[in-house]
Amino acid sequence: MPLLKCLGAEFFGTFWLVLGGCGTAVLAGAEVKFAGVALAFGLAVLTMAYAVGPVSGGHFNPAVTLGLAAGGRFPWSRTIPYILVQAVAAAAASGVLFSVLSGKPGAVMGGFATNGYDELSPGGYDLVSCAITEFMLTFVFLFVIMGSTHKNAQAALAPVAIGLCLTLIHLISIPVTNTSVNPARSFGPALVTYLNGKPEAMGQLWFFLAAPVAGAVVGAMVFRLLVQPPEKCGCGCDGK
Repeated sequence: MPLLKCLGAEFFGTFWLVLGGCGTAVLAGAEVKFAGVALAFGLAVLTMAYAVGPVSGGHFNPAVTLGLAAGGRFPWSRTIPYILVQAVAAAAASGVLFSVLSGKPGAVMGGFATNGYDELSPGGYDLVSCAITEFMLTFVFLFVIMGSTHKNAQAALAPVAIGLCLTLIHLISIPVTNTSVNPARSFGPALVTYLNGKPEAMGQLWFFLAAPVAGAVVGAMVFRLLVQPPEKCGCGCDGK
């Protein structure tokens, strides 16, 4: 698929993920609670995976892009363009969300769906707890992505498995870090809050770049080494 088409698909997919997930948290979080926000993120990934996944692969997440490259499923030459477009899309979606929020008299930005540890953690969890959470959940996320998109899996159901996995990830980790597992998703809201005079989330952004990427790369490599069946050698032995 031409790179430009792939980048367009990644832009729209990432834009919808951030607008749908963070938008639910910011605009309707008080009504739908954690479970509703978790479902919103899962539905956003599921719907765009079906809509544009056949074009770009449906990453919508720099950690996924790097994990799939480490797992041998994606060319390293395309990682930087994908990551840049994902970051721009997340920033654009966050800007749109802020514009909507600003249209309500007396609206308060609050945390604006940013991620954080220590005093910025929704439940007050420390850096170690947050590191374990982000690393392990992104590890599992890539493990599920690698398995559900394997050539021997049911391709039509892959978006369902991935969307449900992301929903479960949010149910676990919203109280801990407000759930990142996605550096672009963390970048967009952090940038908007920074530009509006609240630099705290931007100061912790390094963590939400490093921990999800580390978990994704390790998860994909472990799947490749331990689970992924060897390629057939052509003699009918299935590599055994």
